[in-house]
Amino acid sequence: MTAPSKAIPQKDERAERLAAALRENLKRRKAQARAQQAADKPAGPAKADG
Repeated sequence: MTAPSKAIPQKDERAERLAAALRENLKRRKAQARAQQAADKPAGPAKADG
């Protein structure tokens, strides 16, 4: 008897779910990094007219 062929599509589905989760995680981390950098910088330009 041969093994059922359903194992291969399950791996593909798992890989797709994993890839999607990794993309979402990357987007979330980038957004957090941008927010952190925005919080660290002064709100307006610090250039003095003189």
